[in-house]
Amino acid sequence: MKLSIYCSMLAALVVGHLAEASSKPLQVYILAGQSNMQGHAKVSTFEHIGMDVNSKPMLDDMQNSKGDPKVCDRVWISTIGCADTEQVGKLTAGFGAAKRGPKIGPEFTFGITMEKQTDAPILIIKTAWGGKSLHTDFRPPSAGPYEFNEAELAKLRAQSKDFDAEKLEKEKATGVYYRQMIAHVNAVLADIKRVVPEYDSKQGYELSGFVWFQGWNDLVDGNAYPRRGKAGGYSAYSDAMAHLIRDVRKDLKTPKLPFVIGVMGVGGPTQEYGPDQKRYRFSHQSFRDAMAAPAKLPEFKDNVTVVLTEKFWDPELTATKAKANALRKEAKQIAEKKKLNATESKALYEKINNQGLSAREQKILEKGISNAEYHYLGSAKILGAIGQEFARVLSGVSNNH
Repeated sequence: MKLSIYCSMLAALVVGHLAEASSKPLQVYILAGQSNMQGHAKVSTFEHIGMDVNSKPMLDDMQNSKGDPKVCDRVWISTIGCADTEQVGKLTAGFGAAKRGPKIGPEFTFGITMEKQTDAPILIIKTAWGGKSLHTDFRPPSAGPYEFNEAELAKLRAQSKDFDAEKLEKEKATGVYYRQMIAHVNAVLADIKRVVPEYDSKQGYELSGFVWFQGWNDLVDGNAYPRRGKAGGYSAYSDAMAHLIRDVRKDLKTPKLPFVIGVMGVGGPTQEYGPDQKRYRFSHQSFRDAMAAPAKLPEFKDNVTVVLTEKFWDPELTATKAKANALRKEAKQIAEKKKLNATESKALYEKINNQGLSAREQKILEKGISNAEYHYLGSAKILGAIGQEFARVLSGVSNNH
C-alpha cells in the first residue's frame, strides 16, 4: 500500500514537472551567416570525433544508442539558404548545406547543448547563404549605402565602366540578405505552430539570442578593403558589425537581444600558422580583431560576446593533410620522371601513400575531412565544437542579461 502511494506521488511529481516545462516560453535562437553557418561537415565525419578521447563525449551526445544522429525531443528548426526551399522539423543531422549532404553546421550541437541548459522548448531559426558579404549582401540599414572607395573608383575609371550603372547595381544588391533574414524570422514567429506543432500561444516565446558566423567573403575582398594589409584595414567591417547588432535588435524589437559573434578561425591561431600560411598572418589576425571589436563597445557591455573559433581548429587534420599532399607531389614527380602511364602512376601513389602514412593518418583523411579549409575542412569535430561553444557562451550571456 505504501509503495502504491509512493508511486502515485512520484508520478504526480513527474507529470507536474513536465507540465511546468511545457508551459515555459519557447526559447527562440537565431543563427545567421554564410557558408560556415550553413555547415559543410558531412555526417560521414562523425566517426572521426570518436577517435579523440577528448571529443568522444560530444559524439555520444550527437548519436542515439544505435549510432544514428540524434533527433532532439524539444528542439525544432526552420532554416533557409541551405537548400532550395525552407527546411523544418525536429533538430537532427541534415540541416547543414544540402548539396552532397547530409551535413551539419553549428546548429546541431548548438541545439543539443541548449537542450541540456534548459527544460523549456527551443526553436532555432537559421538563415545562412554561402558567399555573402557584410559590406554589401548583409549590410544593415543604419550603415547607410555602400560607398565606393577611391581604389574602386579608380578601377571603374580604368575599365571605362558606367559609374551610375555600377552604383545602381550596388544599391540593388545592398542589404538583400539582411532583409531576407529579418523577413524569415518574422514569418516564422508569426506562425510558430507551422514549425513547432506542439506550440501553445499561451506559453508565448522569448527571443533568447542571436549568433553571427560569417566573414570569409569580407576577409578576402581586396576591393572593399583596399588597406587590408595595413593596420585598421578592416575597420569598416567593425562599423558594419556594430550597425548589424543595433538594427537586428531594433527590427526584432528586442533592445538587449544577447548577441554572439563567431570570429573566423580557419587555420587555427595565427601565431601557429605554418610556413605556407605565414604570409596571411597579419591580414587574418587583423580581420579577426575587427570582427571581435564591437563586443568592446560600452553600449554592448555584457550582452555581446565573441567566440574565437580558432580554438577548435584541429591541427592533426592540417598536419595529416599536408603530409598526404607532400606524398602525392612526390609520387607525381616520380611518375613524370619515369613516364609512367595512368595505371602505373596510381599504383605508385598508393604504394608511397601506404608507406608514408600510418593507419591512423589514413583513417583521419578518410573520416575526418569532407571539404576545404575555408569550410573548416568539412569537419564535424570542428563545427560540432563550435556549435557547443556558441550555446554555452550564449547561455551565459542570457543568464547574465
